[in-house]
Amino acid sequence: MNLSERILERLFGKEIRRRVRLAVRALDDGRDRALSSQTFPRDRHGYDREQVLREALDAWRNNPLARRIIQLTTQYVVGGGVSITCDHPRTHAFLQEWWHHRLNAMPMRLYGWCDELTRCGELFIALTTDPAGMSYVRAIPASHIQEIVSAENDVEQERLIIEKPSFVGGIGRKGSAPRHSWAAEALQSREWVVYDPNTDQRNPDGSFPPVMLHYAVNRPVGAKHGESDLAPLLRWLARYAAWLEDRARLNRYRQSFLYVVKAKFTHEAERQRRQAELNANPPNPASILVTDDSEEWSVLHPQLSSFEAAEDGLALKKMVATGAAAPLHFLAEPESATRTTAESAGGPTYRHYQQRQVFFLWMIEDIAKVVVARRKQVDRLVNPKASIEVKGADISSRDNAMMATAASTIIASFGALRDRGLIDDAELLRLAYRFAGEVVDVQALLQSARTAPPSDQHPPFSPVEVTPIHIDPLSGEPENIERV
Repeated sequence: MNLSERILERLFGKEIRRRVRLAVRALDDGRDRALSSQTFPRDRHGYDREQVLREALDAWRNNPLARRIIQLTTQYVVGGGVSITCDHPRTHAFLQEWWHHRLNAMPMRLYGWCDELTRCGELFIALTTDPAGMSYVRAIPASHIQEIVSAENDVEQERLIIEKPSFVGGIGRKGSAPRHSWAAEALQSREWVVYDPNTDQRNPDGSFPPVMLHYAVNRPVGAKHGESDLAPLLRWLARYAAWLEDRARLNRYRQSFLYVVKAKFTHEAERQRRQAELNANPPNPASILVTDDSEEWSVLHPQLSSFEAAEDGLALKKMVATGAAAPLHFLAEPESATRTTAESAGGPTYRHYQQRQVFFLWMIEDIAKVVVARRKQVDRLVNPKASIEVKGADISSRDNAMMATAASTIIASFGALRDRGLIDDAELLRLAYRFAGEVVDVQALLQSARTAPPSDQHPPFSPVEVTPIHIDPLSGEPENIERV
């Protein structure tokens, strides 16, 4: 140690060691981990994720196009409402009580949940249960979540969800800690245990510990967080809004003009007096103005012009519509006057809404299973293994009419093949439900049909006499097609 180092050690050694201890203590402090932003490699960085959530919320609040995109998803996914049923009577009665409970009000709450799922890309559902086994659900904003802790060997097995720290105790208010004591101790972050059916048990006093459920859409494989539907649209929504504002300003200033009066004045005071006189009594539009040769009047207006403005706006709106998976006529832009084009453009959009509806209904069913499982610990008459069915509104009534026509035609056509023994019952049933747009378990339906009582209302298909068609081996044309 040289002379300078000895002098520094003597003068500042204690202070340096004290600050090092504070730094090490901060690294070991759990609150510092809560304040930090640990993200999985497939997720956005913490600051980027928070910015996207903030901008998505601001766009939904201020941009009519962004709000309409969110509303369209909710209107098609939730539609006229969602119903929940169960084949077990006692379980069905409890589900209806939970569904319509005043503190849950699920029929109305689903609309806000669908908005939040579309706007943020994920839902954090906090679930609390009273000693009687009735559960209550509340959605926690995604922007309040600091970290998701998963199992070491599986990112999808979530263990703990940590909220961002916030001030507690009413700092500076009467009966609380004094202002000078606001420190790290005043910052607290709630930690929610993710629901696990294998470990969920009541406390010794009979109460249930609160748990959280996490659901995400637009989530890359290996990521913890979902992505907002508005995330890829934010910059284009901003550009379209700026373009509209520029157009409004351009059209406003294009109609502006100024009167220019030229005259010979002897001094500046005379010019200002004449200008004040004209400002106090300006000429009215379409009025007649008579002056002598000492003044010359003219009009000065901006020479503003815009080229291909309509094409520019349509290009920006097409980019927004593409990212929203919605045709332009859904966003108040009739791109084509033909009905066929509009109906064809709606097909992919309906598929997008249908996929989101499948996820949303599965989410509601999963929450209902958790609610029933917790009720089971209090009420033995409910059956958590009973089948729970959640149904939503139809995406498009026109599609139902088309599928009904297709199913009727296919049954009439392939029913004759079944009567001749060319196909079996399973193949006929598979084709019928396929053209009806339903996904079913054919073997389960056949097993259920075997145990069903016979019905005489719908007789089986009657055999049809068909003349075989002979093909000419030289020409390849049918020889007796006229008799068929």
